[in-house]
Formats: sequence, structure tokens, C-alpha cells
Amino acid sequence: MFRYFALAITATVLSFSAAAQDAKPVLDAALKAMRAERLGTIRYVGTGSVFVFGQAYSPASPWPKFTLKSYDRIIDFDAQVSSQKVVRTQAEDPPRGGGQQPIVGERTESTIVGIQQPWTQQFEIWVTPLGFLKGALANKATLSAKTVGGKQYKVISFSPDEKHSLTGYINQENQLEKVETAVENPVLGDMPVEASFSEYKDFNGITFPTKIAEKQGGYAVYDLTITGVTRNVIAGIVPPALPPNDVGVIVDEQLIAPDVYYFTGGSHHSVIVGFKDYTVVIEAPLDEQRSEAVISEAKKLFFNRPIRYVINTHAHFDHAGGLRAYVAEGATIITQQENRPYYEKVLALPRTLAPDKLTHSQNKLVVEGVGDRRILTDGTHEVDLYHVEKSGHSASMLIAYLPKDKVLVETDLYTAPEVSPVAGSAATAPAPPINPYTVSLVENLERLKLDPETIIGLHGREANRDELFKAAGRPVESEKSSR
Repeated sequence: MFRYFALAITATVLSFSAAAQDAKPVLDAALKAMRAERLGTIRYVGTGSVFVFGQAYSPASPWPKFTLKSYDRIIDFDAQVSSQKVVRTQAEDPPRGGGQQPIVGERTESTIVGIQQPWTQQFEIWVTPLGFLKGALANKATLSAKTVGGKQYKVISFSPDEKHSLTGYINQENQLEKVETAVENPVLGDMPVEASFSEYKDFNGITFPTKIAEKQGGYAVYDLTITGVTRNVIAGIVPPALPPNDVGVIVDEQLIAPDVYYFTGGSHHSVIVGFKDYTVVIEAPLDEQRSEAVISEAKKLFFNRPIRYVINTHAHFDHAGGLRAYVAEGATIITQQENRPYYEKVLALPRTLAPDKLTHSQNKLVVEGVGDRRILTDGTHEVDLYHVEKSGHSASMLIAYLPKDKVLVETDLYTAPEVSPVAGSAATAPAPPINPYTVSLVENLERLKLDPETIIGLHGREANRDELFKAAGRPVESEKSSR
């Protein structure tokens, strides 16, 4: 059970160990320096940059950057809940990487997290300046000293749940400069998180940093300039409901060609191809839970035929989070060659916070790279893999083509709009601007002389050639024949 960081929990305060008693004066002094001793809620706003985690243009690139037009954060320490609202706009031209690029106009995103939620969400409360200090006061913090770059710090450490830990660095002016922790991640394992705070100043009676920067996995996710702080606001945040424990992963199956299945259910999909002696899975998105569900259904369909290969389209984390589950099954990862050294490194990182099936498996991680093209065939079925050149979404993107069935499997380059359940056609709405990623997909199809009839998107739904070409601003077959 979590030890809540509300200062009103006297029992927790009284249970401090001797080491924690040593830490308490340091924490009290830091709260006093911020003039936040009796603060129950806080709101701070600002501008800056936001970087979308796990959506880099290439494995060696930082997360893609967006302009943060506004940032609005409220934390209710008594209710142990936080809300955040950001408005971001396109920063990079041309767009590079994921994160719903290109953004036309503004994109508003809101999130609410509470400390009853999984650590992968709630940690964002603890790595704020006051979240850390209040959390340390209520969770048996320990105190040590450390010199970094010739500068002396009082180092505070604590664990809110006996599994995860946080460490904060307080300078000689009693200002918290940095917080470090680790978060479990399906791709990066025990992923490092670092938040830094600087240039403290007075905001109407509270001293707060004007510069806040946060890194996840070694790259920036926030670079904020705080322009306003309000203490003890009426928060009114409704804590998010926790999902029922018995909710499983939904996998819907659709036969799209002989021995070829489209596995949907949720936002991320996979395609399974049955070869004579084994199966091939195209895409392992999200996490181990999703992959385990897909693996189970594939085994049922193909009578426990082994999965020899899992094909990864690109290195964005929402499309790579389930790869280790397939390695635990004995499968080899096939990806574009630029991703190979990256996966060999990150998929082997320690996973002490959330050990997975591969952690306890004897199977070795094997990754094979594709240059421009690779063909998988058993004489009956064939899957052709191609590198997508000059794609802004990912420099190391693969598409899969089934020539016998004229089926194209792709992701993130074209997502077919939802179909209206009333009209039975694409929902009527103003046509979106032409997406450069979709244009690059069509250009690559023309370069490779591929002529698909069916488009299987690993987001969205199945579509046809005319829908794809129309979305790219190209003439469709029906229009050509009418001329």
C-alpha cells in the first residue's frame, strides 16, 4: 500500500527511523525556503518545448520536439492527484518522427494522474519540486551528502512503495535542484528519469523554479519556463477511475487471405501469416500483455505452429514494446538494419522493476536487419519486406507486401478514417490536409512498382488502394477510367 505524502498523516510522520529524523530538518528547511510549509494545492503555468517520448525519427535521435504554447499543472497534495493540460504546435519543419505529426494549428492534451495509479503514471507527481519534498517527509527519507562538480548537496532518498525509489539533490541554499528515479518501460527496461529545477524566484509569496527540465530515457521530454504560480487554489480534480482487475486484452481476428489474419482490438494491430512449418507475426505493439494475447490466439489458429519471426516495422515504442515476448517464444526479430544495434542494446537492458517472460527465459535475443528488401517464403506463401525511403515518420521504416494476395501491411504512414456506422462509408468531415507521410508511402509504392489492392493499417482499419491514393492527393483508378 502506498504511503501517501499528505502532511496530515501523523502516523507516518511518527514512524520515521533515525535516518529519516536526520532528513526531516533538511526537508523542512527546503519547504520553508519555498514558503510552502502549509501548502495543500499548487498551480503553475508556463511555456517552452515538449518532446514526445519514444517517437524518435531514428534510434539515435532525441524525441521529436514541439512548441509548447501553454503548460498548466495543478497538484492537489491532500487528494493525491494531479491534472495537466498542454497546448502544443508543430516545431520542426519538415516534420520528423511520431507524435501525431504534422500538427496543423494546435493540439490540446489533458491528463489526470493519482498515486493510486501504476508507477508508470504516478511518478510524474513525485518528480515535481513539492511532490518530492512532501513525499520524502511522509516516506521515511534518508539523508546523505554528495559533491557533484565541486558543489555540495544534501541528498535525500526515499521509496513510496518499497519497490521504486527517488533521490533528490538539495543545494546549500535549501533549494531542490534535481530529482532522479527509474520507471519500468517495455523497451528501455529500468528507464532513468531526471527532473531539474533552477532559477528560483518569488511568485506572489511562493518561491518556485522558473526553469524545469525533465529527461526520460536520456532525452528531454520537457523544457519549461514557468511564468506564473498560485498557491492553495481550488483544484476540484476528480481522481481517475482505476480499471477493473479482470479486464483482459481484446484480440479480434479477421481472415484477409488464405492463412493470413488481421488481429485487431484496440488501437494497435498485428498481422499473422501461416507458413508451412511456422508462423510470422508482423508487429509486436505496446507491451508484453498485448503480445501474449496475440501469441495465444495465433497458436490456436495454427495448431501451436512455432512463431519463427516477428517483423518490426519501426522503432517507435508503441510498435516495439511487445518484442521481448516473442523472443521469449523463440522468435527472431526482423527489423530495418538501422534499428538492429539499437534493439540489441536496449532490449537487453536490466529489468529489475518489472521482470518479464524473457527475463526468466533461456532464449537469446536475435535481431536480423533488412537493407532495402528481404523475402520470406516457403514456396506457397511470400512476404516481401521493403525499406521506406525518405519517410519523415521514421528513417528506418519497413512495409510488408504479400504479392500473391496484393496486400500491403503498413503503419503510421496512412491510417484510414473511421467508417460511419449509419452511412457505411467514411465519416463525413472536412478532408484533412494531405499528410506528407502518406505521400511518401505512395511514392515508395510507385518506386517499388507495387500495386496493392488491400491496405492493412496497423492503426485504424482495412482500406483499399483508391482510399490510400486519394488521401495522398493522387488520382484513383475509378477517376482514371472515367477520363
